[in-house]
Amino acid sequence: MSTLKVENLSKQYGDVVALEDVSFEIEDEFVVLLGESGAGKSTLLRCVNGLTEPTEGSITLDGEDISGSQTDIGMIFQQHNLVEGVSAYLNALTGSLNRVSMLRSMLQWQSQEDKVRALEALETVGLLDEAHQKVSRMSGGQQQRVGIARALVQDPRLLLADEPVASLDPSSAESVMGYLRKAASEHDVTALVSLHQVNVAAHFGDRFIGLREGQKLFDVGRGELTPELIDDLYGSVETVSLAKQASKPDPKQNGQQERAEPADIEQEIEA
Repeated sequence: MSTLKVENLSKQYGDVVALEDVSFEIEDEFVVLLGESGAGKSTLLRCVNGLTEPTEGSITLDGEDISGSQTDIGMIFQQHNLVEGVSAYLNALTGSLNRVSMLRSMLQWQSQEDKVRALEALETVGLLDEAHQKVSRMSGGQQQRVGIARALVQDPRLLLADEPVASLDPSSAESVMGYLRKAASEHDVTALVSLHQVNVAAHFGDRFIGLREGQKLFDVGRGELTPELIDDLYGSVETVSLAKQASKPDPKQNGQQERAEPADIEQEIEA
């Protein structure tokens, strides 16, 4: 399990302050970033992923400075960013691109280890039986689960997710979050996820960091996320259901299915 440490992080775009003096440290946790649009959640994730350079402060993963796009940090996007013309399996396999050349990837010359890892990742998110289905024929929730599988194939030390269920209906959002939490738990990966659905966050998060206008408003544990904090974060006009007594989901029970090993998948591994 890896440790992410953010110290005195600030980011400015000209005269606009996106983040101001944000600090926290996470390890072995499923942490949710909360805040209104423009609060700095996406900027923070982009800084952690090495896609955006901070104006001030430092970010370390296991004591090493983060700089440039990080191959050991898995990123799950709101819009999936999948290759729609190919199968769920081949999309998951693209998570190994940091380990193979573009030519080998185009010819599907990945190692057997990577092929097995792709199938195991699809099993983790409950899509092994759909491994050869084109993602263009899948629902939005299934496509997001393929995105989670792709991130797992990357073999990351840290999982980041930027509003991964923002475009999904409530049932699909709950399913995807269950699989995301299951993936982090089974693969021993620390996770940092931004959400705007507070009730979903309250059900799945271990810890909650609230951002308002680029500043950290609170950093609390599961039992400390109160309606008062939420009102302070979003404003009392917003009505929020916290589901205060929602039990922490068992990541090994969320969407778990029996292992399936179709013959055509086995042949593809051996190819």
